[in-house]
Amino acid sequence: MFDELYVLRDKESDQLEVYDVITYRLQHCLTLPSIRGLADVTSCERYRCLYIGDHIVECILRLNAEGAVTRWVVNDKPEGLSVNATHNVLVTCGRVRKIKEFSSHGDLLRELTLPDDVINPLHGIQTRNGEFIVCHGFIGDAVHRVCKISADGRDIIKSHGGQPGSDIDQYYCPRHLAVDNNDFVFVADVVNRRVTLLSPTLDYIRQVVSPERLKGEPDSLYLDIRRRRLYVTIGGHVVVFIV
Repeated sequence: MFDELYVLRDKESDQLEVYDVITYRLQHCLTLPSIRGLADVTSCERYRCLYIGDHIVECILRLNAEGAVTRWVVNDKPEGLSVNATHNVLVTCGRVRKIKEFSSHGDLLRELTLPDDVINPLHGIQTRNGEFIVCHGFIGDAVHRVCKISADGRDIIKSHGGQPGSDIDQYYCPRHLAVDNNDFVFVADVVNRRVTLLSPTLDYIRQVVSPERLKGEPDSLYLDIRRRRLYVTIGGHVVVFIV
């Protein structure tokens, strides 16, 4: 299952396209139960499954390697999904400023309420030491940034960004994150059409993918650490970069 690349399309049937991760050739398609509002997709190698967030129905779908689908209710609008070191699912709920942690089968383990000034969080990832990296800021919000937040969710330890803009220390709708084994952070900066690399202490390192190379607004990121490949979704396309 994890020598394959999964692309979820917004259509009635054959929504999930499965590609060979080496040749990028389409292998087959799967039809899932109705998804009304696709929020995000993530995977778990331990349990060999995919998780798909639906922000309209406010639920998570779980697809295992045998093709069986189960779902559970989030009771808030999910934005971003990730899997932590203990193989639990982290669901970022922007409207209520929460990260909800679920077991692989949908048991709610805990809820973290983020600091008051983390407005509209879109994606959160837990690092190996238990802290969280969170990106936040919609169009119209006063602050657009990436934050490192304490393990209990209460305190901002460090942040990068501030007022929306296009300088190297600014973002305009940072939408999605990826973190490597050394806690370096990749940030999809939507309106600026770029991907930025930050150090583990959230200091600016460089622009990994420029607007000229991206040629569109990045929706989400996936980092294949073993193959050193960064997958960036742009509208209906997936672009692959060597990092």
